Amino acid sequence: MKQLLFFGLFFLSYQLMWCGNPDRQGAAGAYELLMNPWARSAGLHSLTTAHIRGVEAMRLNVAGLSRINRTEVLLGHARYLEGTDIRMNALGISQKIGKNGAFGLSIMALDFGDIPVTTTALPEGTGATYSPNFFHLGLGYAHTFENKVSVGILFRGISESTADVSALGFAIDAGIQYVTGEKDNFKFGISLRNVGSKMSFNGEGLTYQAPNPDDGENLTIEIRSAPFEIPSVLNIGMSYDFWLQEDKQRLTLVGNFTSNSFSRDQLGAGIEYALNEQFMIRGGYKIDLDSKVVEDPKSIYSGLSAGMSIELPLNKDKDNKFGIDYAYRATQPFDGTHNLSLRISI
Repeated sequence: MKQLLFFGLFFLSYQLMWCGNPDRQGAAGAYELLMNPWARSAGLHSLTTAHIRGVEAMRLNVAGLSRINRTEVLLGHARYLEGTDIRMNALGISQKIGKNGAFGLSIMALDFGDIPVTTTALPEGTGATYSPNFFHLGLGYAHTFENKVSVGILFRGISESTADVSALGFAIDAGIQYVTGEKDNFKFGISLRNVGSKMSFNGEGLTYQAPNPDDGENLTIEIRSAPFEIPSVLNIGMSYDFWLQEDKQRLTLVGNFTSNSFSRDQLGAGIEYALNEQFMIRGGYKIDLDSKVVEDPKSIYSGLSAGMSIELPLNKDKDNKFGIDYAYRATQPFDGTHNLSLRISI
């Protein structure tokens, strides 16, 4: 059964690997689905398809959700594109079910701050403000077979709204991870994300009053919003752990290929160093593929990323842990994105 799942997803991934079309860049909507609110994986530029685990796996490869001990709670906050005043806030909970399964719930919301209301008559502002609401709710499940192969699936609801306009959508993520080696050194992962329904906006904000040519009374006319697709993504990643000084130190090399359905494909690599699994530093680099000329616009996240983590035991048995993660990602344009996460593993 696990072999069928593995090769089935791999075959699907191979068919979709080269489906990216940079000519469609900007044609999709709900691009917040590509944002990562979690600092540990953000420090490696979200290149962690192969070895991500726990709550963070619900954002990149849900198969890693089951690779936890018992319970994990994670809080995330990010200053997105420093200078825009946009914030990301996230909460995630994962719970072990039985010996090999895990269930998870994740919530993410964007905070745009207060935006002035302008009209054609008052282009400098009416004095009122509004704030869009972008909200995601994800429910995931993953199962590990004999500690070697993990598979997972996640269902995500998508909501975008203002006071008088809203859009609702639905997406599915699926993933698989394979682990092998004497100390589970080698890890391989595939994830297919954001496969779902088209979305369109509806509401009173898309209506206006116009006179009826027959009797002069006003008619309410509704403008139909064009539907848009969500940005599907395919990730294929590998990682390898080198254990040093009697397993007190770990050096992990990471590589990842990303196929974007509405932009250029990307290739990235990273490295992470861990001391006693309590102090970790990491860094990554990601590039756009098939950029024909220098003037071609690049993805927001191409270039360098870096991060660090401190994770301390809460009891003598080291079963319960508390961790703090920080990450910085260079962006084009603006002044980068800062991520901060707090985690409790019990």
